[in-house]
Amino acid sequence: MRQADSLTTPLLERVHKAITNAGGWLGFDLFMAMALYEPSLGYYANTSPKFGQMPQAGSDFVTAPEMSPLFGETLAQQVAQSLADSGTDEIWEFGAGSGALAEQLMTHLKRQGCSLRHYHIMDLSGTLRKRQQTRLAPFGAQVRWLHQWPQALQGVVVGNEVLDAMPVQLLHRVGGAWHERGVVSGPQGLAWQDRLTALRPPMEVPGEHDYLTEIQPQGEAFVRSLAQRLLASQRGGAAFFLDYGFPQSEYFHPERHMGTVMCHQAHRADTDPLVSVGLKDITAHVNFTGMALAGQDAGLNVLGYTSQARFLLNLGLAQRMEQATLPERTQAQRLLNEHEMGELFKVLGFATNPHWQAQGFADGDRSHRL
Repeated sequence: MRQADSLTTPLLERVHKAITNAGGWLGFDLFMAMALYEPSLGYYANTSPKFGQMPQAGSDFVTAPEMSPLFGETLAQQVAQSLADSGTDEIWEFGAGSGALAEQLMTHLKRQGCSLRHYHIMDLSGTLRKRQQTRLAPFGAQVRWLHQWPQALQGVVVGNEVLDAMPVQLLHRVGGAWHERGVVSGPQGLAWQDRLTALRPPMEVPGEHDYLTEIQPQGEAFVRSLAQRLLASQRGGAAFFLDYGFPQSEYFHPERHMGTVMCHQAHRADTDPLVSVGLKDITAHVNFTGMALAGQDAGLNVLGYTSQARFLLNLGLAQRMEQATLPERTQAQRLLNEHEMGELFKVLGFATNPHWQAQGFADGDRSHRL
């Protein structure tokens, strides 16, 4: 049996069983959770390669830390400032991927003379944890892996491309009526089926045309939980989320009628999550307004919101590129280019202290557009 079959067949069997147990219809958020995180079989739980520059190595996509080490070196400037401002000495990374960002941050914080007691990693994937442990072994006991939330945490929280991987619910307006889109077992395998629902997007979508979109209650719940734990600690701290997405007015624009769910496999993108289940990533763009409101309503202060390009430039990426080799500059430029990561990717910052001024948002803050 091929590896693809050995992963996909038992996962599909579990999905079909879950559909049966749910009465014949499974919400997309529950399906997405199984496709990504089902123990040993889901995309982030199995042993297939994920991160890398080229598909020849078996990878499916590249994230900023793998693209250029200058990403983590530059982000370390913001982390160092936040640690100093909060008087804390701990970092918490959610969804640490290959461990590249952790390695970059700890390396450059040490070079800056920043005192770091612990680097905590929370990752649902056991296989990725093993890769991280191998990569971060030189840092010894400074790195800790947690399997569940602590009651309180303090320090700086980092989440790079973590919110986009949180399961979303699909809403489909058809003939003026809103439905929730789910997954059913069809004669040819998995299929879509819509059901009337009282759920609505957080803002009205003008027009009468059919319209597919997402709502993100799980991501918003994650931000609220994080806020509660930061506020429960003695010193609190800050949190920075870097991901692709839009403010609410752009997210639910009338012309964005096909939604934002996207799959990634072998560095190619497609829009069908019901095919090759467990063998490809499934993501949705982030509604940054929803995340900002979730944190604010839970008691955090919004530090700022801007494009990744502006955030990294504020932190001195251009100056670091001047000292780099030509190939290094070429790779780092992809972090800034408008048609690559520079504009589509945004940064949202929170803090427990209302008086912080984060360097990454010093110029070009777009909080007023959330």
